[in-house]
Amino acid sequence: MAENTSLTLYRGAAATSSTTLYTSPTNIAVCVTNIAIVNDSGSSVTASLSLGGVPLFSSLTVAANTTTYLTPDQIIYNGEVIAGSSSVTTTDFHIAGYEVY
Repeated sequence: MAENTSLTLYRGAAATSSTTLYTSPTNIAVCVTNIAIVNDSGSSVTASLSLGGVPLFSSLTVAANTTTYLTPDQIIYNGEVIAGSSSVTTTDFHIAGYEVY
């Protein structure tokens, strides 16, 4: 059996409307293991994220100048997407996982 290798699925700024952050390759499932939501602004923000079209969280509040960490251990399948947004563009998502063959 192949060893699971951690991958960066997305690392970057959030948009203010739901945007595709990652698409699982065809014939490969992906386990989303870690999500960090970084708020670099001086005010609290809200963030939303969905996996495979199903909300993981919506309107999650992230306090000013903090990072919120999540460990969902959720699978997305062939061609499904991770989509996300934030109330401001100063929010960054860092999403990690591994491919399941």
